[in-house]
Amino acid sequence: MTDKLRLMAVHAHPDDESSKGAATMAKYVSEGVDVLVVTCTGGERGSILNPKLQGDPYIEEHIHEVRKKEMDEAREILGVKQEWLGFVDSGLPEGDPLPPLPEGCFALEDVDKAAGELVRKIRSFRPQVITTYDENGGYPHPDHIMTHKITMVAFEGAADTGKYPEGEFGPAYQPLKVYYNQGFNRPRTEALHNAMLERGLESPYGDWLKRWEEFERKERTLTTHVPCADFFEIRDKALIAHATQIDPDGGWFRVPMDLQKEVWPTEEYELAKSLVDTSLPEDDLFAGIRDNG
Repeated sequence: MTDKLRLMAVHAHPDDESSKGAATMAKYVSEGVDVLVVTCTGGERGSILNPKLQGDPYIEEHIHEVRKKEMDEAREILGVKQEWLGFVDSGLPEGDPLPPLPEGCFALEDVDKAAGELVRKIRSFRPQVITTYDENGGYPHPDHIMTHKITMVAFEGAADTGKYPEGEFGPAYQPLKVYYNQGFNRPRTEALHNAMLERGLESPYGDWLKRWEEFERKERTLTTHVPCADFFEIRDKALIAHATQIDPDGGWFRVPMDLQKEVWPTEEYELAKSLVDTSLPEDDLFAGIRDNG
């Protein structure tokens, strides 16, 4: 059955695929599952977050090409396929009041029209399972929220030939399950934080947990824990490939690998929609599909 299994991960920017669900994807690739990352924007308005590369005039002038090259490297590391939807990064507005979003950006696109571009990808690739972000975008970046919106429309629309005619968008197809990435969840964060303190190490998660309290962030339902600790190193290597976004000496990598694998060896998801019977909690995104192919 594994040669027929296909997973599509829909992300907003290059680097999102390596910070959300990357070990899961690498695990499935190792099992022979066909995995496609769909990246909605080129990340053109993303800040250069790695202090070692800030102020580099070439990078600043050619950020689109640089981030595309980083994506190519991460794709090779993860062993996945990757395609672009071709929308323009909206940037993360800051200030009070927030400034308007830039004209022509992804977050201002018509949702149904933008979803049609994703419908084309779904009908061509024919994934049984799709992963994306929840209605809050995982965090409230306008591109993440828009990614959620178009993915949920496309999940239904891929089978709707009235809305998306086959002559323009390809033969109808219905995916079976859609999940929200929930890797940055409170139970995981608390477990790693406490384990660091118990070992006498400084935890990078103290401020995270304080902000959780301040914002009274709603707890999500974690339905699916995918064991993938053997692929954490691949995840980190792919993340580091996005050099403009990730400082290899930064907080992402302060928790020792052996501690991560011992304390929290899974990546988490929230099952948003399923057209197959499955029992919760799950340990496999293809639960209910493998045995029914």
